[in-house]
Amino acid sequence: MLNTRGTNTFGPYQYPEKLIPLFVTNALEDLPLPVYGDGMQVREWIYVTDHCRAIAAVLERGEPGEIYNISTGTQLPNLEVTRLILAATGKPESLIRRVKDRPGHDRRYSVEAAKIRALGWAPEREFAPALQETAAWYRDHPEWWRKIKSGEFLEYYKRQYGEAGGARE
Repeated sequence: MLNTRGTNTFGPYQYPEKLIPLFVTNALEDLPLPVYGDGMQVREWIYVTDHCRAIAAVLERGEPGEIYNISTGTQLPNLEVTRLILAATGKPESLIRRVKDRPGHDRRYSVEAAKIRALGWAPEREFAPALQETAAWYRDHPEWWRKIKSGEFLEYYKRQYGEAGGARE
């Protein structure tokens, strides 16, 4: 058996409960971007195609029984990611809304990736241009995400972020 553990993956077609697709689609609709607490929770990011290439490298060259951490080294606070999303969508920082932090919310996620690097894998995509490409994809495909952000999703959203999240009916 081969095992992988990846950091936060983003790109097109990602369900909008996750930070990047949620914030991009909210920004595109001029809705608030609900940032937990001070927004200084640090996360590591990887573009979806880099994550897929890493899994392929493990399948092709990995050792059975080993665990391979997949990471890029790109670590950013959520508030910085939020500001980059606003820049990518051409929206103002006034859309940022602070919401109560989740109990037990981790301040930082990080994994060490020397083992997968030893297989010859390295990320190809830089975070900022991949984020801009992702934002453009959501801008160009509202028919895909608008139907998702209704019904049960709205109930989840209200439970998660309360009224400060600004979900539309």
